[in-house]
Amino acid sequence: MRFLHTMLRVRDLDAALDFFVVKLGLRAVRRRDSEQGRFTLVFLSTGAEGDSAEIELTHNWDQSDPYPTGRFFGHLAFEVDDIYATCSRLHDAGVTILRPPRDGRMAFVKSPDGHSVELLQRGEALPPAEPWVSTPNTGEW
Repeated sequence: MRFLHTMLRVRDLDAALDFFVVKLGLRAVRRRDSEQGRFTLVFLSTGAEGDSAEIELTHNWDQSDPYPTGRFFGHLAFEVDDIYATCSRLHDAGVTILRPPRDGRMAFVKSPDGHSVELLQRGEALPPAEPWVSTPNTGEW
C-alpha cells in the first residue's frame, strides 16, 4: 500500500492555485475538467524526488457557500528547508502566519478556503529568532 493523495474541496480554484502553487511552491501536475459532472480536479505535487504524494484540489463549479469544516479536511503538513525563510516569503506574499515558528520548528497558515497547512522545519529546529519569537498567534489553525 502507498499513499496517493489528500483531497481538498475549494470554492475558488484560482485563489487556491495562487496559494498552493504561487505562494507555497507546489506544482500543478495534472488537471481534469468535467463539464458533465460540473467539477475540476487539479493534482499538486512538491516535485521533490521520491515524493509521490499529491493534493487533489476539487472545485465543484456550483458551490458558492463555504464548506463546513468537516467537509474539507484537518490539515496538510509540509517539511521545509528553512522555516523562517518560508514564513517570511509567505508573509511577504500576503499570507497570515497564524501560528508563527517561535520554536524554530513549526508554523501554521491557511489557504483561501481555510485549509490548515502545517510547516515543519526539516531536521533539527532552528534557533529562536525575531521577528517570529515575539509574534503572537492569530486566529485558529
